[in-house]
Amino acid sequence: MATTPSVTLNNGVSMPQIGFGVWQVPEDETATAVTTALEAGYRSIDTAAAYRNEAGVGAAIKASGLSRDELFITTKLWNSDQGYDSTLRAFDASLGRLGLDRLDLYLIHWPTPKHGLYLETWRALDAILREGRVRAIGVSNFLPEHLRAVADLGITVPAVNQIEVHPLLQQRDAQAAGTELGVITEAWSPLAQASVLRDPAVTAIADTHDRTPAQVVLRWHVQQGRVAIPKSVTPARIRENLAVFDFELTADELAAIDALEADGRTGPHPDHFN
Repeated sequence: MATTPSVTLNNGVSMPQIGFGVWQVPEDETATAVTTALEAGYRSIDTAAAYRNEAGVGAAIKASGLSRDELFITTKLWNSDQGYDSTLRAFDASLGRLGLDRLDLYLIHWPTPKHGLYLETWRALDAILREGRVRAIGVSNFLPEHLRAVADLGITVPAVNQIEVHPLLQQRDAQAAGTELGVITEAWSPLAQASVLRDPAVTAIADTHDRTPAQVVLRWHVQQGRVAIPKSVTPARIRENLAVFDFELTADELAAIDALEADGRTGPHPDHFN
């Protein structure tokens, strides 16, 4: 079983550097996929209210027999629930679906700037944190200006900004803003929905190390200090994606992957997704 190194968040909480994502995993397949991931050694599971599979995640956790303290569970607040009181209700609903009494990380899923509620929403997350019902709070899909606006409230600085990052879209400004503020960058779609895995630069590095292209890209994330949450429902790939801690890319190999930046966004732009 793989042992996953952790990163330390800005409040001292440890978070596994590779987690298991369940975006677009159907509810009726989620428990099986998460069970496979837990058996492979994953201890961090990432879901969201909008994925409509929190109950499947909860079922796998319950059936696993693992101690709650061994696990790091993340879910996210959906856009229509932003606002102080509605955030508190949505958090309780997510806990109920997961069958948990506390979370490890709770994120605002999108800034939805048109609605102007993310700062009020952040105050609600801060209240939940102070009550001890979540160990860390953060944001997702926040651009530098959104991230700085939250930090400027003068309360809790986000521990994590979960954004789309992969070799074709590196969001260097958002990553730099996170570094400046002490916010860990967590990469969703870390493999660019597999499109980067056929790139000749990636496949050549994979051949050099006798690894798969997916392992090379995940190793690129790890060596640059990010958390990554690859998703698969294929048991062999689930295991493969976690086996990235026993080899190392050279500086030249990291630079070759860095050079693939192409503004290749696969998801919505945060300024326009409301």
